[in-house]
Amino acid sequence: MSNEATLQKDSPLWGGGRQPLGVSYGKQMMWFFLLSDALSFSGFLTAMGLYRFKYEDTWPVAENVFTHFPFMHGDAPLLFVALMTFILILSSVTMVLAVNAGHHMNRKGVILWLGLTIIGGFFFLGSQAWEWYHFINGDKGAVQVEDNTIYYLSDMEGNIVTLHELVDGTPGEHGEHYHFTTEQVRAAFERNEGVTLRNPGKTATTFSRKEAEAMMTNAEVVQGANLTENEYGHVLFADFFFFVTGFHGTHVFSGVVLNIIIFINVIMGTYDKRGHYEMIEKVGLYWHFVDLVWVFVFTFFYLV
Repeated sequence: MSNEATLQKDSPLWGGGRQPLGVSYGKQMMWFFLLSDALSFSGFLTAMGLYRFKYEDTWPVAENVFTHFPFMHGDAPLLFVALMTFILILSSVTMVLAVNAGHHMNRKGVILWLGLTIIGGFFFLGSQAWEWYHFINGDKGAVQVEDNTIYYLSDMEGNIVTLHELVDGTPGEHGEHYHFTTEQVRAAFERNEGVTLRNPGKTATTFSRKEAEAMMTNAEVVQGANLTENEYGHVLFADFFFFVTGFHGTHVFSGVVLNIIIFINVIMGTYDKRGHYEMIEKVGLYWHFVDLVWVFVFTFFYLV
């Protein structure tokens, strides 16, 4: 008998009775689910990228939108989003340690690290809710002209002027949400000769005072963002923000719920009775996927 035939006889990899690649059915199905979910997120981010380049002049720059940080005065562009990202990545590290503890049948270790993972998930969800609140309410304000295009109020150098600065002459409390009428803004605009309009895109165009006055004739004030209007720029930016971050947030919430269920089972000794902690590894795969997706969302939505 040849060496090849002997190898096939002694190592029946294709002879049945073995799981493909030695992976359990549960982990196989989790990988299939994650693959399909990855395609969904890829489609959303690709669509967002296409519209972003199509409406480049009116697509907001994230650094001008996400500027809040709790208890901090003044703009802190993307600092809070970076903190959210750090929290989620840190929770992925604690999940790795929980899985490792499970491999060693270390029940106390699983309880510790899985508990910290759950806390990290709650911190991320709370941070996302806080970010949504400020995004929806807005703080700078803008005007919408007849063709529904959004423009920022600015000085002649293109620096953004908030509605509070225009109407009251002061920056206002950072993070506070003030609402002004269209009549108030138009009257203040007429009084301030040094104020004009600019588009919100990365290649910002600042209009002359004369052009701005003509555009302001029938302009309406827009404050905050929802699915039909957006003070930061093109309305699709807000639509994608709610849909992509909301879809991801739903995944994080689902992961936290699953982790809590597993956490309770660990405390009750369920997996010690089974003789293995494979369930921790399966939930860990899902949690790592959620973290990885956020890295892509953070990169393509906030940074690029």
